[in-house]
Amino acid sequence: MSMLLCDFHIHTTWSDGSVDLPDVVDIYGQAGFDVISVTDHVYNSDSTIGAWADRLNQAVSEENFPTYMEALRVESERAMRRYGMLLIPGVEITKDYLSEEASAHVLLLGPGRYISADLPWPDIFREARGQGAIVVACHPHYTDHELHDTLYFWRHRRQYAPFFDAWEVANRNDLFSVVSLNNYPILANGDFHKAQHLYSWKTLLPCRKEEESVKECIRDNRGVAITMFRNGTARE
Repeated sequence: MSMLLCDFHIHTTWSDGSVDLPDVVDIYGQAGFDVISVTDHVYNSDSTIGAWADRLNQAVSEENFPTYMEALRVESERAMRRYGMLLIPGVEITKDYLSEEASAHVLLLGPGRYISADLPWPDIFREARGQGAIVVACHPHYTDHELHDTLYFWRHRRQYAPFFDAWEVANRNDLFSVVSLNNYPILANGDFHKAQHLYSWKTLLPCRKEEESVKECIRDNRGVAITMFRNGTARE
């Protein structure tokens, strides 16, 4: 069985990305990807970032979630028809606070209904599992590219590790060796916001190109590999 080239952390103009959804599909499809997940932000309302994102229509909300999911469905059909690429709908539950120690982001891959970022984390996890979604801890340690690190889950990993199907061991150009050293199940993602973010860490999965097979492979996490997807090699 061949390995599927995957990126499960992608943002569009539905939230804070700079590329429209159809163009994102074309960028990944033309680059030869097998599986992607579009995961635009669902923000908590009790933070300044979340309030402004909602005001500027740069977030997935309860009101626009059905329209968002329909747009993903349409593009999913086009992605498979034109590129043979599987698109899994997703969101990024985003709780940002002034303190990095309190902030945390979580990818939900394949949810069917809206889940509010205002819910307590245990309720979010319970609802996601009930919908059959994959739960992934985003950039759980210090990064070189995030303006505001999200350290809550790493600081409380013993409490929350059982709730995660995977942790990002790599995000864009950052590697989190602490994740692999703790033997947590892994994924590597691009955290795509603009076109150059295509060239970043990605996941390779040994499974069939079907949503349920991909989910099961992430949960099982055997044979998962990561790769740096590059546009050539820089030499002096």
